[in-house]
Amino acid sequence: MSTRKTTLFYASLIAVSSLAVGMVLASRFDLTPPSSAQTLAVPPMNSAPITGALDAQTFRNIAKAQQPMVVNIRTESQRTQDLSDFFGGGGGGGRGGGRGGGGGQSPNDLFRRFFGGPDTPDDQDDPQPDPQPRGGRRGGRPPVAIAAGTGFIISKDGLILTNNHVVEGATKIEVALFGEDSDPNSPNYLTAKLVGRDALTDSALIQLVDKPNHPLPVAQFGDSSQMAAGDWVMAIGNPFSQGWTVTVGVISATQRQLNTNDGRPSEMLQTDAAINPGNSGGPLLNLRGEVVGINTMIFTNGNSEGNIGIGFAVPINTIRELLPQLNTGKVTRGRIGLSMNAVPRDGFEDFGLKSRAGALVASVVSGGPADKAGIKAGDVVTEFNGRPVTNTTDLQKMVTATRPGTSVAVKVVRNGKEQTLHATVEELDLEAERGARASNNTDRQPPETQGQDSFGLALSDLTPQVARRLQIPSGRAGAVITQVDPNGPSAGALQQGDVILSINGQAVSSATEAGRQLQQIQSGRIARILVWRNNGEVFTTVRKEAQ
Repeated sequence: MSTRKTTLFYASLIAVSSLAVGMVLASRFDLTPPSSAQTLAVPPMNSAPITGALDAQTFRNIAKAQQPMVVNIRTESQRTQDLSDFFGGGGGGGRGGGRGGGGGQSPNDLFRRFFGGPDTPDDQDDPQPDPQPRGGRRGGRPPVAIAAGTGFIISKDGLILTNNHVVEGATKIEVALFGEDSDPNSPNYLTAKLVGRDALTDSALIQLVDKPNHPLPVAQFGDSSQMAAGDWVMAIGNPFSQGWTVTVGVISATQRQLNTNDGRPSEMLQTDAAINPGNSGGPLLNLRGEVVGINTMIFTNGNSEGNIGIGFAVPINTIRELLPQLNTGKVTRGRIGLSMNAVPRDGFEDFGLKSRAGALVASVVSGGPADKAGIKAGDVVTEFNGRPVTNTTDLQKMVTATRPGTSVAVKVVRNGKEQTLHATVEELDLEAERGARASNNTDRQPPETQGQDSFGLALSDLTPQVARRLQIPSGRAGAVITQVDPNGPSAGALQQGDVILSINGQAVSSATEAGRQLQQIQSGRIARILVWRNNGEVFTTVRKEAQ
């Protein structure tokens, strides 16, 4: 070996050896930089049966033991509108949880997600209150909204769970710990930062930036699937910025399906434990003092902003499964691009089903995974990725839990025949869905009424002019619904401006033909109706009432 080659060989050997020694020394003396992504140890869940007697000290003991892990949250954000618009003004504001436009109050408008608004007593103690609390600018300073909520500590390093709507859009997050100040009306606030949030479950993970000089108390997790109607529960929170407040009640119902996220149902625990503005994000506890839910919203009667005995909490099991993703800053879910309805209780045989199990496809997003796979409105999904589908909630959970990019087999029943299709799951983008819905919600002028049938519908023929106005593809025929009897069997399922394309699998080309098909359906049986609505096909069912 030449002298030059020998020199290069030994130089390389020395370099590699030095690198290895350096890595060992660095690890030994803890000199390596820490990873920016810390692994979160998911809190253990206690699934043991809840037993034991209830006595005069039970709730006192729970409150004494668990109040220290509950925190008050104060946020600042740039105000974009008067918050009183959401709930008719007044002190101790909240946040509207329902959706819907003006011109009347829809049932969803009665659901409210609450946190303390800018008119709460907390503002009076703010060292720099907003000089113009009702909007506008002064001296170039943008208006600031100050709000209050609740959270609870889940780790020794200061991770805190709360609601997404408590911290969404916040430019500043502060946290007050229990017992940190002798004056409960003027707590000492510590700075916190947002780690991750999820709009679908209305959950968020924040972390203390400033740490106290003592160990942090940590919440214990119970098993929310154990809860049943009648079980005692306790809520601890910060209602109307009053600080640590305890309320007691029972679980009123479980598995409440609430359409609170742009039509996507969320499963909730219902309780009569008092929940008010500022309670959002706080824990709902079982008799062992374990967290079984995150208090999120209440039902109001339209005349009251506060509690009337109907509150809702997100089950802690749902949030616990998401904690590792929340800790990374993003929750990733799957989507195949369809909307669903429940299979009718009576008449499931008409779909060729042996039982009511399955999810009825109401509409398919054009160009989405379901559309590309060949799934059509009116299909009944009975199996997803090898697992049976019991109902719509079942299918939604399976799809969202599937990693985007996964190819899955979807078994459907169409016109009484079973077939298997294949779809590639894509990532769910809630913001894009909201934008698509907004663009589709356009007002239309209904055509003139020409006929009435026994389903409480007024129908007219689909003329070329009407087809252009409703943006129906050329070559499609049908019957336009010009009026829906609000007290008739079609109310809620069909709407003015829908175009009936087929009934029970039979295509219709005119109002007369559609009326004839509907008249042939026996009283008490269902009509399987495919309509054109908002630039796409939508499938629905209507039961014919006895004449």
